[in-house]
Amino acid sequence: MCAATRMHPDEPVVDAALVRRLISAQFPQWERLPITPVGPAGADNAMFRLGPELAVRLPRVGWAAGDVRREHQWLPRLAPRLPLPVPAPLALGRPAAGYPWEWSVLRWIDGVNPAVGVLAAPDGLARDLAGFVNALRAADPADAPAGHRSAPLASRDGATRAAIAQLTGSIDTAAATALWDKALRLPDYAGPPVWMHGDLTPGNLLLTRTGRLAAVIDFALMGVGDPTADLIAAWNLLPAAARPTYRAALGADDAMWARGRAWAFSIALVTIPYYRHTDQALTANARHVVREVLADRSV
Repeated sequence: MCAATRMHPDEPVVDAALVRRLISAQFPQWERLPITPVGPAGADNAMFRLGPELAVRLPRVGWAAGDVRREHQWLPRLAPRLPLPVPAPLALGRPAAGYPWEWSVLRWIDGVNPAVGVLAAPDGLARDLAGFVNALRAADPADAPAGHRSAPLASRDGATRAAIAQLTGSIDTAAATALWDKALRLPDYAGPPVWMHGDLTPGNLLLTRTGRLAAVIDFALMGVGDPTADLIAAWNLLPAAARPTYRAALGADDAMWARGRAWAFSIALVTIPYYRHTDQALTANARHVVREVLADRSV
């Protein structure tokens, strides 16, 4: 899938030619560097390699556009407190050349996305990821913005039920509805607001050649609040046998673990009907999550 593939209604064309025009006009110091699309294409942002050391990241849809400044403001403050590399914004691009939103030039980070189901070191990866999440939670939350996924589960009720209805015939909708009804009876998070990434999916994690965590990317949904959504990696990435390692390292009690499972379930359910014709990899992972959650008896 190339970076110019459209995933959203009314999405602007984002290709190497556009990136070349934007770079040449706004950052001429980099205009001679080669530009290469990075695949697979991101759901909300397009990524291009700019020479050997830089990357250009452009929102593909309006709801992602407002998060560019969030990353530029907060990632430099968080990075020194985290145990692994995170994106380093170097320049903030302006709307131009028919492109309507701000965009970023960042430092390129090497690594490969994990392949779900064939992880080389799942328990080690679970420990690495939990260590990163714990370090993020320990960062000072003062004056930070609210996380996009820090709201109670009830805020997702309408979208989740609509998605279940759209998936009639392709999933066990009775079991899905029963699980969701049970999740809505869970107690809400009552702890202090802490930092969260908000979107710990396989596409936002980079691994070393030995399967350990090398970096965490795409902080568009980051902020403070209820950190439960950072448990979603237990179902969208880790095999069942490695989930207890992740849970123990994060100290998640039964209620938080069940809320995390419900978050993973809701996100996956909403993803399938929206992206099933435009992003096969994202849809396949979402279907995997639905199967894993419905089979999970850990809570």
